[in-house]
Amino acid sequence: MNPENPPVNPTSQAPTGLRGPGIFLAQFMSAEAPFDTLANIARWAASQGYKAIQLPTLGTQYIDLARAAESQSYCDELKAVCAEAGVEISELSTHLQGQLVAVHPAFDALFDDFAPAHLRGQPQARTEWAIDQLKLAARASQRLGLKAHATFSGALLWPYIYPWPQRPSGLVEQGFAELGQRWRPILDCFDEAGVDLCYEIHPGEDLHDGASFERFLEAVDHHPRATILYDPSHLLLQQMDYLGFIDRYHERIRMFHVKDAEFRPDARSGVYGGYQGWVDRPGRFRSLGDGQIDFKSIFSKLAQYDFAGWAVLEWECCLKDSEQGAAEGAAFIREHMISKTRKAFDDFASVTSDEGFNRRLLGLPDA
Repeated sequence: MNPENPPVNPTSQAPTGLRGPGIFLAQFMSAEAPFDTLANIARWAASQGYKAIQLPTLGTQYIDLARAAESQSYCDELKAVCAEAGVEISELSTHLQGQLVAVHPAFDALFDDFAPAHLRGQPQARTEWAIDQLKLAARASQRLGLKAHATFSGALLWPYIYPWPQRPSGLVEQGFAELGQRWRPILDCFDEAGVDLCYEIHPGEDLHDGASFERFLEAVDHHPRATILYDPSHLLLQQMDYLGFIDRYHERIRMFHVKDAEFRPDARSGVYGGYQGWVDRPGRFRSLGDGQIDFKSIFSKLAQYDFAGWAVLEWECCLKDSEQGAAEGAAFIREHMISKTRKAFDDFASVTSDEGFNRRLLGLPDA
């Protein structure tokens, strides 16, 4: 086999059931040890009790995305570094690059910082670079043997989230048509790689709730690789039914961020937050166990629907230190994970059955 060809990753060999705990590394990246290199942060994650790490791909601190897309030997080296530390790579993330696939001009100056310096002030070139980054991520994920990838959708319509002044007729439809046109070739690239592209449902993105995700599915003809990164914290802060969300969209949920939040409205502000900082907002992200999310029910529903992916901590808290949150997070996830039963609890009282016996129980004549 050509060592530079991506490996075959047959579904028959893929792990089944919920796996974890994993940890998303974006909030921990630093120039200081142990967060400075892939080898160091992998050892740190393992020492905290994590079995997997989810890698951000902007820059080359932990992974060179372009090199990973082209070189199988490089990907094998990355996996070996992680294995030696005691973890594996759960998924790659292009959250920031995905954001740049679709940017409303009102946010150009802010989002320019996500792009390479030579592209700043060039929105069209920045978008083309972002699209190429996603396509590289598809091939890199394939070479690493991964089955899912995390990203943001970007947003063309976010300035019009509240319908005042009244939105012109057709504006939303045209926005999603453009969004679908930009993402469709990327989704096809992920399909060729055998990798699900998981959009984090997140305020600030055009895909921020179930209704907007459904609009996007229509725009991409219900593409099989257009899937969901489920993070209940963003749904709680929008006052959505985050448990019912699983019931409705479980067939499209392929990734899971374990992140807590709380919502305590008062007489001064509510969902919109009054332009306050995170500490003073009614809706705040919290470390695991410090918020209001019903994780027992979430893990139960994911087990019910045979979710086969990683439970990955994303630490974001306005009060607790990140290292304390990480230290507590692995144990929290382990305590909530469910090994789905292989038999019914009342199997001990089962009776032998066949069609004839069932017919007699129903009072029907023999066939």
